[in-house]
Amino acid sequence: MKAAVAFVFLNIGLILCIEASVEYSNTSRFTNSTKQNENGACAIKLKRTECDEDEVCSYKVNLPPLTVQLPKETKLLKQTIKQVKSLTATVNKMKNRWLEAKQKKPINHKQATGNIEDGRKDTKRISLLEEKIIKLTGLLQKARNQINVLQGRLEKLSILNMDNVLHYIDNELSKINYTVNTLNNKCSTTCEAQGQQATKYPQDCSDYYYNLKERKSGIYVIGESLNERFSVYCDMETENGGWTVVQNRKDGSVDFNRTWAEYKNGFGNLSTEFWLGNDKIHFLTKSKEMILRIELEDWNSIKEYASYDQFFVADEDHYYRLTVKNFSGTAGDALHNGKNYNHDQKYFTTKDKDNDNYSSGNCGAYYSSGWWFDACMSANLNGKYYKKFYKGIRNGIYWGTWYNAADEILNGYRHSFKSVRMLIRPKVFRP
Repeated sequence: MKAAVAFVFLNIGLILCIEASVEYSNTSRFTNSTKQNENGACAIKLKRTECDEDEVCSYKVNLPPLTVQLPKETKLLKQTIKQVKSLTATVNKMKNRWLEAKQKKPINHKQATGNIEDGRKDTKRISLLEEKIIKLTGLLQKARNQINVLQGRLEKLSILNMDNVLHYIDNELSKINYTVNTLNNKCSTTCEAQGQQATKYPQDCSDYYYNLKERKSGIYVIGESLNERFSVYCDMETENGGWTVVQNRKDGSVDFNRTWAEYKNGFGNLSTEFWLGNDKIHFLTKSKEMILRIELEDWNSIKEYASYDQFFVADEDHYYRLTVKNFSGTAGDALHNGKNYNHDQKYFTTKDKDNDNYSSGNCGAYYSSGWWFDACMSANLNGKYYKKFYKGIRNGIYWGTWYNAADEILNGYRHSFKSVRMLIRPKVFRP
């Protein structure tokens, strides 16, 4: 009969195990009905590090691109399995010899007595060996517990959200960038008199363009004060620069089907895809008259834009109500597309907070995004990112006045977009 000693830990997308089959006789009380995995050998095996023969070595398991150093006690697995296999063979041999001797008829009293004594000795030795096996089994359990501890550490690693890590790095870099810019420009002209109030903190990307003479697109820090600041991406090149980017879609790396709280605070990565955050957009538009520029490109490499010379987002108490007026551009005015789909003066809606005008349901939940829905939409720039035409619910990025939007039919293919951006800049901006 076979028994298998195996340890497996999961929950990181891989299987690690050590297996060794050992034989037991039918009379041994050490029986186990465990069978070998039908799929064959282990998917990933432990690899011992280089060391001397008598040295207690550590083991490694490679989880590309992560290499994990296992504790030195892991060697107990291999050593204990070898000893269990050797001891089991000895136990079986001794028991077989004892059984054979027991089945034979004694020739005389002395021989019979001798056989009995030999059997007793063998039985005692078997008991000692079985006790040793139990002890080694305990050592195996100890090694297994250590592996379980290591597994817990690995599981904690999987909790890390790389988008958040990258966002944190971007934020720190932007703080450094602002400090350098401040130092470089602190006394480029006559310094302020001692005790006079310091230079006003940049409130949007146009301040960097005008006051700090920045002409390179990238991540900068803005805010009302040192205690109320945040990072933004500044476009210093498009249409003479000075733009603060509030939304960017270009590769589908970020899910935009988010909650009210996530749209409130912002999400994504300023270097790739992101929504700046409704609170931040309100801050940017409350003190200056802003214009909005929307840039779209489809998978046929057709690029168009829509511009509005009035753009304002109210605070959370007013559900981030949108004010957008005075269209110009080449993409058509999808934000004012007929009486049924006018996004101007509409509240913001997400999948968990319904503020739209559709009485039969939640437009945000149905179209998989957060947006200023009417009942429901002629525009939805936060829809799902599709890399090709798609069918079904029109839950992708949508601009209702696009050149071929009117040609779409019910149950037909839907148009998709390769990239979309929303940028704002003060109305009084002059390069």
